[in-house]
Amino acid sequence: MSSAGQATQLEPKPEEPKLFGKWSFEGIEIRDPGLKRYICLKPVWLPHTGGRHEHRRFGKAEVPVVERLINKLMRPGRNMGKKHLAYNIVKHAFEIIYLKTGENPIQVLIRAIENAAPREDVTRIMYGGITYFVAVDVSPQRRVDVALKHLTEGARMCAFNNPRPIEECLADEIIAAANNDSRSYAIRKKEEIERIALSSR
Repeated sequence: MSSAGQATQLEPKPEEPKLFGKWSFEGIEIRDPGLKRYICLKPVWLPHTGGRHEHRRFGKAEVPVVERLINKLMRPGRNMGKKHLAYNIVKHAFEIIYLKTGENPIQVLIRAIENAAPREDVTRIMYGGITYFVAVDVSPQRRVDVALKHLTEGARMCAFNNPRPIEECLADEIIAAANNDSRSYAIRKKEEIERIALSSR
């Protein structure tokens, strides 16, 4: 056999990127067809794009969904800009999710987003000096944004003035939302938003 033939046989296959070096992106299923285009599951080793999406319209739809969760954890003034801290929180939360459920944490997060994303909301309309609320459908991009916001908000509220670490609270919040459990803050908020929208139809 020629040396070229041997070289092609011995060439190792390039390894598929795994999140945090552990969690595979293969076989992750998005059940909600409306959210498919807006939940990015591009395989990455490290969820850190450095704001490359910033100047493009709807560019955040191309940011890995785990990075968007990390970015939401940095929101209030105290944690602003501490991405490494938020990165470690999510990394440890994913370990806890795996230990509690035995499933791929990325899949659990996707289910939690699908369940916590509100389909209907209200908008304020002023007509002849009178303000009233009208029910409107929520765009898929905003549905993902609101779901991520409520998941991190629930974890933050659970960990505030509490000996439990935020990693554990975030893991519990994501698992509860994935199971459509009403103990989850994100699920309760979604139901509240949809209930108000239903009464404003």
